[in-house]
Formats: sequence, structure tokens, C-alpha cells
Amino acid sequence: MGVTKRFIYTNHINDIASFSKVFAHPARVAIVKYISEQDGCICNDLVDEIGLSQATISQHLKVIASEGLLKGTFEGKKKSYCLNKERFEELQTLLSAFFNKTKSNCC
Repeated sequence: MGVTKRFIYTNHINDIASFSKVFAHPARVAIVKYISEQDGCICNDLVDEIGLSQATISQHLKVIASEGLLKGTFEGKKKSYCLNKERFEELQTLLSAFFNKTKSNCC
């Protein structure tokens, strides 16, 4: 969807759609899962674990980070990633509010 059409939706809907993009690719799901199981990791750790090239991993990290789901610290020239749990909690609340409004009278 073009950026120009996002204005017709609420911020709530746009936030859910942006967040969902992170989990729309199995490599990103695998990256989030791996990072969630570590105290911190660098891109090369992900390359070894996930089996994709460094450039591909970096692109996926960029998508995940764009939603605020990652924190990072520099260790020399390398960036160590960990999950931003506060942002995950915000998104969990957002999704819960969305689904709690869903009517249960569906067939």
C-alpha cells in the first residue's frame, strides 16, 4: 500500500499494520525468536544461526528496529542487539485492545 493512503486509517490500525510487517516474514520471526533467547547478540551471531547472508540479516534487523522492537549497544565496531521489551508490551496492549473489541457472535 502506498504511503499516501495511510491517512484514511486510524493511527491504531496503522500501528498494527506496521507491527505486523515484522512478523510477516519467517526470517524476521526467527531473528526475533533468537534474540529473545539471548542476553544480546551481534549480526554475525544471527548469520551463523539463521543461515542468511550478513546483508540480508541487516535488512531484516532494519525492519524490526524500525518498529522500535530492538535496542542496541556498540561493542567496538559491532552493534549488540536485544529486544525492547517495553515496546513489545505496548504492542501487546494494542493488539489485545483490538481483539477484545471483536464480537464473538461469529459463525
